[in-house]
Amino acid sequence: MRFAPPGKLRIAQIAPLSESVPPKLYGGTERVVSVLTDELVKLGHAVTLFASGDSRTAATLVAPCEQAQRLIGCADPLAAHMLMIEQVMQRADDFDVIHFHIAPVHFPVARRMATPHLTTLHGRLDLPDLVPLYEEFNELPLVSISDAQRAPLPRQNWVDTVYHGLREQDFRFHAEPGSYLAFIGRIAREKRVDRAIAIAKACGWPLKIAAKVDPSDVLYFKNEIAPLMEHPLIEFIGEIPDAMKSTFLGQARAMLFPIDWPEPFGLVMIESLACGTPVVAYRGGSVDEVIEHGVTGFVVDNLDQAVDATKRTHTLDRRACRDAFRRRFSVARMASGYVRLYRQLVSSAAGANFVA
Repeated sequence: MRFAPPGKLRIAQIAPLSESVPPKLYGGTERVVSVLTDELVKLGHAVTLFASGDSRTAATLVAPCEQAQRLIGCADPLAAHMLMIEQVMQRADDFDVIHFHIAPVHFPVARRMATPHLTTLHGRLDLPDLVPLYEEFNELPLVSISDAQRAPLPRQNWVDTVYHGLREQDFRFHAEPGSYLAFIGRIAREKRVDRAIAIAKACGWPLKIAAKVDPSDVLYFKNEIAPLMEHPLIEFIGEIPDAMKSTFLGQARAMLFPIDWPEPFGLVMIESLACGTPVVAYRGGSVDEVIEHGVTGFVVDNLDQAVDATKRTHTLDRRACRDAFRRRFSVARMASGYVRLYRQLVSSAAGANFVA
């Protein structure tokens, strides 16, 4: 029988194994898991992190593989994840609550798990193949990272939306803008770096692109994007580590987020706000929830609007961007939201056990 303890909780965080926690380069989910885990430890909870062995954490680390999978290459990424799920199950009774970030590979096991658990969904949910899968597991407690993310699957057991949060001290505020526009993330069709390039050329301002190219996007990059970069205003930097983000984003006039897909959250938007840099974003997915139009950036629907908005970003208060990050997207706010859910789940399970 489990009862929600009044103070310390025993919490397991289950991270993807594609990147370390925190990631060495690109990796939004792993970055969120990292700051959440360390904040929970700071709050006095007993936290165990299941992640790759090259992770760095204040929690107790359980590593089903020595290194993260993407940077070393991995022939069968599912194998290590299945091993990790088994390790979690073997120790499930050691925890008050288990928090998964690896949907949907654990769903069949989670359905049969006695320990209270929840799953944060970090990816897109608008793919038709997902519908029958999620309908089958529609009793599992899920957390969305934006309200918009839920739209394709409205009948799931959504217990809350918890926006991502980051540590303020990881981002330096820049009160004055630099001379260039910034794009950061992935080179992929849905991220539309081609739109960012068009905006920069129309404004006549330099654009610096800090982005990774996945193997699946190499031909797209080579055939469609690389030729657009053969212009004196465009500079391709490549993938950058966290240590470079404050300077890269903070010294920009604005960060361009010209997406063409239902973005579940868009961590780079709040990273930019943390540095004081406003965001010009195409409408879609979480954008309207993250960006306060006319305050922390502009939300646009086409290229003409994007160019006009980018030229007007100097009218926005960079301090207001930083303040919005502190108020809405701090790690403390994110952790408090999850702790509240953990306690609700543990209390509900204890009540059910007591009735039984």
